[in-house]
Amino acid sequence: MASSQDSHADRPVNRLAEETSPYLLQHVHNPVDWFPWGPEALEQARELDRPIFLSVGYSACHWCHVMERESFENEKIAELLNRSFLAIKVDREERPDIDQVYMNAVQLLTRRGGWPMSVFMTPDGRPFFGGTYWPPTASMGMPGFSDIVTHVAEAWNTRRDELEQAADELADAVKRVGEVTRGPGPGEPLDTGLLDHVRKQLLAAGDTRHGGFGNAPKFPHPMDVRLLLRCHRRFGDDACLGQARLTLDRMAGGGIYDQLGGGFHRYSTDAVWLAPHFEKMLYDNALLVPAYLEGFAATGCQRYPEIVRETLDWVLREMTSPEGSFYATQDADSEGEEGKFFVWSEQEVKAILVESRGESDAEAFCYCYDVTADGNWENTNILNRPKPHDQAAAALGIDEGELATTLAACRERLLEVRSGRVAPDRDDKVLVAWNGMMITAMASAARTLEEPRYRQAAEAAARDIWQNIRDDDGRLGHSTKDDQPRFPAFLDDVTCLLDGLCELARDEQGDEFRKSAVELAEQLLTRFGDPEAQPPDLPGGFYFTADDSEALIARYKHTSDNATPSGNGMAATALLKLFELTAEDRWRDAAVDCLVLMSSQMAQQPLASGQALLALDDWLDSSSGSSSD
Repeated sequence: MASSQDSHADRPVNRLAEETSPYLLQHVHNPVDWFPWGPEALEQARELDRPIFLSVGYSACHWCHVMERESFENEKIAELLNRSFLAIKVDREERPDIDQVYMNAVQLLTRRGGWPMSVFMTPDGRPFFGGTYWPPTASMGMPGFSDIVTHVAEAWNTRRDELEQAADELADAVKRVGEVTRGPGPGEPLDTGLLDHVRKQLLAAGDTRHGGFGNAPKFPHPMDVRLLLRCHRRFGDDACLGQARLTLDRMAGGGIYDQLGGGFHRYSTDAVWLAPHFEKMLYDNALLVPAYLEGFAATGCQRYPEIVRETLDWVLREMTSPEGSFYATQDADSEGEEGKFFVWSEQEVKAILVESRGESDAEAFCYCYDVTADGNWENTNILNRPKPHDQAAAALGIDEGELATTLAACRERLLEVRSGRVAPDRDDKVLVAWNGMMITAMASAARTLEEPRYRQAAEAAARDIWQNIRDDDGRLGHSTKDDQPRFPAFLDDVTCLLDGLCELARDEQGDEFRKSAVELAEQLLTRFGDPEAQPPDLPGGFYFTADDSEALIARYKHTSDNATPSGNGMAATALLKLFELTAEDRWRDAAVDCLVLMSSQMAQQPLASGQALLALDDWLDSSSGSSSD
């Protein structure tokens, strides 16, 4: 994508110039006088007694790029912001704590969330108004950002007392969002009955026609797909297996999956998995690998290990640093257009394949991958496979094996041509939590598929992080860019890396990683635990931020899955693995403490509790798992 940084390189830079985040650097030439989040910005807001405009996004976000082009490059809007506000720009992947707190505020205000996130708040950080994307001027029923900035500035100058009161009330509500209902409710012990209750809710929420959960936009929900597979194994429920398989099959055949290069896009904009937002996130692919591995174990479907290999090979090919750790994201846009890198015209496809493979192979490919003259998305074609392979072969009158060979050769040629296109930008931050998830995925795939190269990749990433993203005292960090560690670890970093280390330690050559896992688990208990906890009557679980982290307006215990697993759900998962490796009761007890903390939520909100429910299933399978006291 031709970024604003490239197209406005002759402009003066703002205060983001010293940052390392690719997302922040995309805004370095904006006429908005951006500050990065930090003491300087917050102190200046207080000294000037100005309200803060906080903008949060990430580098692969399509609508973040749109709002930058439309509003943050707009000289008039920039002048309004610079005159009346102190503008702060945050990369949500660098500061998930800030993102979490203020996203809760936006959701309380608007009942929806997303990115870019736009928040107006008092000089001391209490939010009073916010939203997500706004166009520069009013359109399609949305207010214009220029009008919003003008009206908020006017209200601050004329009705500040009202805004301060609204900020107090909203800040209190934001704090309450993080309050976890502690302990199991009546009839909700940690036993198979809870999983059976959840099984029925998952089936009721499933889309029985297209797979997945809910309608458009449709996200993969990998933890919930795995939970369906676990419920099939535990209860023999064929409906659970059918819904899981439908979801895995439709995603694998849909446009949400990169049919040429491997790897999944972030989500589908429709209910049928055809048209994605084209960004690729490391975490989605890390979480989907175990879902397809468990699907393979349950069904024997040979397409599932192919999906795993193609996905992990994409990571090794395009998302791996020279040191071995994994990069964060691939953008949705290239050359200023969303999806341009991934879509095709029929004319392009046929010209390439007729020349290299012949007309019959070109026709077969177009038939199998839904390539037509009119296109299936904005007059172009997103490659997808709407017909099962056996049905396509029968319709074409071709042997299934012969068709598979033909399609593989066609994909290889098109991928070769695509590699010559202008590629989407890549955010080459190394985020510890997402690396931990991918280490788990690589190590699990290596064991299941007997592919040593994935084990080697997992080990290389784990060693790079352990050696280079810890401070002199051995404390884990959150991320690194250009070999510069950034920010202390959050709960997700510790628990996801702990899970990856434990996965590596399960093999005979894993003693190195077992020792690291024990050291990291000590940090988890010491820095993130609740000192007021008195389990089992008052279970604690873990806070999202360490005990010495920067204080925001709220400190949360992360118990709900979003696009990634909850920190406490992952803590329970990883600590149970560590208990298996060490036989030390304290790790099991800490895991069960997390499960007790989340038990009411598991029963009432299963689609937000997939990781915790997977951990519960693990615990029930272990020799110590029976029921809670």
